[in-house]
Amino acid sequence: MTQFALIGHPLAGSGSPALFYRAYNGKWPYELVDEPDFEVAWKRFLKDYKAINISAPFKEKAFKKVDFADDSARAVGAVNIAVKTAKGIKGYNSDYSGVRKVLENRGFGKNSTAVVAGYGGAGKAAYAAAKSLGMNTVVCNRTHKVLRNSVYSTLPLEDLPMLAAKVDVLIYTLPVGLKPTQEGQPESFGLHCPVILEANYKTPSMQSSATKEYISGREWLLEQAKAGYRLMTGETPNL
Repeated sequence: MTQFALIGHPLAGSGSPALFYRAYNGKWPYELVDEPDFEVAWKRFLKDYKAINISAPFKEKAFKKVDFADDSARAVGAVNIAVKTAKGIKGYNSDYSGVRKVLENRGFGKNSTAVVAGYGGAGKAAYAAAKSLGMNTVVCNRTHKVLRNSVYSTLPLEDLPMLAAKVDVLIYTLPVGLKPTQEGQPESFGLHCPVILEANYKTPSMQSSATKEYISGREWLLEQAKAGYRLMTGETPNL
């Protein structure tokens, strides 16, 4: 039985196999299950693998499938790591663990302030992680959504520049930058914050908006990989 895999769709260009190989020097095989049907992909997991990474768009579906979930998965309402145990399948959310570690490493915590841009999978993980550190956190999103485990809702995305200027850190999880102004200014024009953590590391757009520090999503990726691979294998990855 092959031990580990990543399920999701599409997975073309995924860096996970190379990162997993690097983490354990090729000790275990790691496969890609690029399958648009979640049920088919999940059956592959049950049949062939000890533990899996779960990519978009399957994370919320996986949360409903696992037998039990840890605090991180329950806080986000999504699972991106599923592990077979003697008591059943356990779900975790290493997106949450990764962003929490990035924030913690820089001393953010109680009395710190944050605004999260976007409330998809990464945005939900960022919001839950920031709140778990005691940070005063709000979320701006293109569409109105009620925040998980909260009486509050997202704020309009138009409020983001004003809020970003007032907080300690902006966690930017939108896949693209803000729309350019009519004058043709860059997408990030008018948006500034002391520290910006941008989830999108492949085509980032917020570097020029950070007045003190810009944190690449690669750091978030690395921290979530460390947490996730340790859960999957039981061994500390060499990352």
